[in-house]
Amino acid sequence: MRGPLGAVIGRYPSSDGSTQVGGIIRHNRKCRDVAFLVIFIAFWVAMIVNSSFGFNKGNPLRLTYGLDYKGNVCGDRHAHPGLRELELTYWLNPNQVYLGGLKNSQFKLADARSICLLDCPIPSEDALNWVCDYPEGEIRLSVDDWIDRNYDYFEFLTPEMRNTSLQLQGPCYPVIFPSVNVYWRCQYLARASNVSLRHWQQMGGVNINEDIIIDKSIHKSINARSSVLKRYVADIGKSWPVLIVCGGLLPLFVSVIWLLLIRHFVAAMPWITVALFNILIIAVTMFYYLKAGWIGNDAISPIIGAHDPYYHVFGREQNHLHAAAVLMTFIMVVSILASIAIVHRILMATSVLKVAAKIIGEVQALIIFPVMPYAILGIFYMFWFGAAFYLFSSGQIVQNNCSSNCCAYDLASKRVNCDRCCGYSIHYTPHISIAIFFHLFGCYWATQFFIACSSTVIAGSVASYYWARGETSPEIPFLPVFSSMKQLIRYSLGSVALGSLVLPFVESVRFMLDSIRRKLKVGNTTPEGCMGKTTYHTSRSCFQCIEWIIRSVNRNAYIMIAITGKSFCRASAIATELIISNILKIGRVNVIGDVILYLGKLCVSLSSALFAFLMLDTHKYRSAHNKISSPLLPVLVCWALGYVVATLFFAVVEMSIDAVILSFCQDSEEHQGTAQYAPPLLMETLGDQNEMQRLTQ
Repeated sequence: MRGPLGAVIGRYPSSDGSTQVGGIIRHNRKCRDVAFLVIFIAFWVAMIVNSSFGFNKGNPLRLTYGLDYKGNVCGDRHAHPGLRELELTYWLNPNQVYLGGLKNSQFKLADARSICLLDCPIPSEDALNWVCDYPEGEIRLSVDDWIDRNYDYFEFLTPEMRNTSLQLQGPCYPVIFPSVNVYWRCQYLARASNVSLRHWQQMGGVNINEDIIIDKSIHKSINARSSVLKRYVADIGKSWPVLIVCGGLLPLFVSVIWLLLIRHFVAAMPWITVALFNILIIAVTMFYYLKAGWIGNDAISPIIGAHDPYYHVFGREQNHLHAAAVLMTFIMVVSILASIAIVHRILMATSVLKVAAKIIGEVQALIIFPVMPYAILGIFYMFWFGAAFYLFSSGQIVQNNCSSNCCAYDLASKRVNCDRCCGYSIHYTPHISIAIFFHLFGCYWATQFFIACSSTVIAGSVASYYWARGETSPEIPFLPVFSSMKQLIRYSLGSVALGSLVLPFVESVRFMLDSIRRKLKVGNTTPEGCMGKTTYHTSRSCFQCIEWIIRSVNRNAYIMIAITGKSFCRASAIATELIISNILKIGRVNVIGDVILYLGKLCVSLSSALFAFLMLDTHKYRSAHNKISSPLLPVLVCWALGYVVATLFFAVVEMSIDAVILSFCQDSEEHQGTAQYAPPLLMETLGDQNEMQRLTQ
């Protein structure tokens, strides 16, 4: 049997019938779920160790730029020689590029000799241009002079060096094919210059393959899944000002404005929220259409800098934008139809939101309290994103092991070297994948933990207001918030850590099952029978239902943790029993209120996405080294960050409604169906039979 909750928080009648006036009651609580608090602390230690591995081994430049024939990352000023402005990867030997594109060839493009340049070379109209290795040994030129000479010092070569160059063994290589800058890789165009090719043949150069494969070889490498993933991660790093403005400051401003409006214009806010949601989702969908090239002429292009307008390169990022545009169209249609369907129930939400508005007006600290977890999460995200960039680039640069076709003249040893002459690649070990997965899991758990802490403090403050009969006093504005925060830190951090762990754990299990499904699909071992497909789709639906139930139970469990000080499991049981006992009374009221609040969160996150599109459309992110490959991932990250910020601030209204309704149910249960502690406005809303009949029909 549960004991009465009135004596836990707020004012309550004493044994002699008088009312205690000591403000917030200090219940004799004790620490709960301490083991999970220890696990959470150990998790943070592991996060720091995991991140330090990334900081030591990673280099974010690898996400954007390629490697040269010495294993240096292009654009790295610490390389030898210094490559600070040499950001483009150019493959020197066209025959190696051709071999790398053949299907049955053991020679890969990663084995081909590459170099870092300032711009992509183009053939001369009346002579033969050359691109030579970095000057060293007998070549007495500085890197700056080498750049000024357009990478050409063929005239300084000895007869032996010239002969090896004509054999495509360096140190100088002919520029036969034009090239264009595609994501900092010089993409060959399979249109050999007749003038350059004639000069090459007259000098006695070896045969050069002119097949279209030479174009497709580099294009295939640029559009490899790993390359696209690296560019997406690099896009987030390049657009960090957008993340700060659109993922942090803008949702903060919009959320606070929304809370103030709900406080003073509660009757109009549900209508404003629904209308604004429809406008924003249409606007964001139109931007996806623009960037996908379905509307206007503003489609993304993988080509950087000036180029032939008749030459087009199609990247995998465009396919992803097309898929995103289709998905957003479906979501937009469903969302608009759903919002139209709930229009006649908006009065229901207005009645519930009036209670939350009253509480916000009395406990004024609730409006500014979310700024504290917001600041903590902001600091955490800055650390997390920084570590993520290094973890994603923390592979080891190793030289490839190819058997032939890589001989090249070594200026330092003054001879042709055919041993260990292949190109370099970044080798990722399995433990790096585990470290990245752990880092992603850590972000999800930490986010849920801080949101849970914020929700618990708000629930405790609102419960204090309820059990004090909603009386206004000098203690009400700030004291409940600080008292609730103190109780959380002192007694309930372990319970919150457990509650915030459950959802990431379920999500991780679902992610692993989906990964196994994709591998089975690739291996053509997916269940083909009706029973197998039914089982598969049923299991996915069950996981989604479990996730939704856990979210709902967690939120109510945090309320009971704040009120009773019980452990997470016990608080979940109490909350679930209360909800089941009063499902007809509060179920539909809660659902329609949650729908309006959910639309409000989407309005904040959609505004973040919309302004992210606008910022990313400026010249800064469309050219030079700050160019992003696609706005897709930065916009999605801004969308997610905006939703997290909105969740922190909208929890003031959300938890106010849930905490008051749960307290009302418990109060009614303890006093034979008549709530004794409910504030007058709540009694008017939930206690009036006509009002309840309208709300639940």
